[in-house]
Parts: sequence; structure tokens; C-alpha cells
Amino acid sequence: MTTPATAVTPLTTGDAEFLIDRARSAAEAAGVAVAVSVLDAGGHLLAFRRDDRAVLIAGETSTRKAYTALQLDAPTAGLVDAVQPGALFHTLPTALDRPLLFIAGGVPVHRDGRLVGALGVGGGAPEQDHSFADAAVRAIEG
Repeated sequence: MTTPATAVTPLTTGDAEFLIDRARSAAEAAGVAVAVSVLDAGGHLLAFRRDDRAVLIAGETSTRKAYTALQLDAPTAGLVDAVQPGALFHTLPTALDRPLLFIAGGVPVHRDGRLVGALGVGGGAPEQDHSFADAAVRAIEG
């Protein structure tokens, strides 16, 4: 007899706004203007915010970083080496017609051990974007 799967509460728009606020607070404390995107488990945009001073491309990169973290269920910071020439996923960025971006700043969001969405931050140096995203996700995952 199999045990039925326990339902996991999906990310809400309230959760998405919380994540954005946490990531932006971390970025503001560092003096960095960013864009932040939050996707649900299906890859749909739940919330987005771009600071007035953030470079325009930050909006696109934040969404692509979130999408990549969601699809691979891994922080993009840990995937950068995997797409270098000769590495395991070298052809992945061009093999799919999807907006994957292997630059630090995307982090998956889990609830009760299950993937429920992802957060992406763009606008700072990759290591900064990762730290802002990671701080926000740690705050919501507890």
C-alpha cells in the first residue's frame, strides 16, 4: 500500500512580495540597484520589481536566472562551471529554446522539501546577486 503524497502549499503572491522585499533590502544595504523576479513551480511570473536605478537588462537576467534555478532545481551559482567548454552541461544553454542563464543570482525555493518556485536577482555582480537571492530564500524557508 502506498502512502498518499502530502500536499504542499504553493507560493502565493504574498510569498513572492516577501521574497522581493527581502532581496531588495539586502541589495539596498549593499548599495546595489537590482531587479528581482519570482516564479511559481510552473515557471510563471508571480512578482517582479526593478529598482529605478537598476540597469534595464537586470529585469531580463533576473527572470532567466530564476527560470534556470527552477528548471534544474539548483542555485545558478553552482551551475556556472557545468556549462564551460568540456563540462557536463556545456551544450545545455544552446540546446534548448528556453531562457536559461548560467550566471549566479537564481535560487530555487522549497517548501517541505518540495520545489515550489524560484527567485532571481540581477543588477549587481553575480556573487552579490546570489547573496541577495540566497538571503531572501533562507528567510522564507525558515
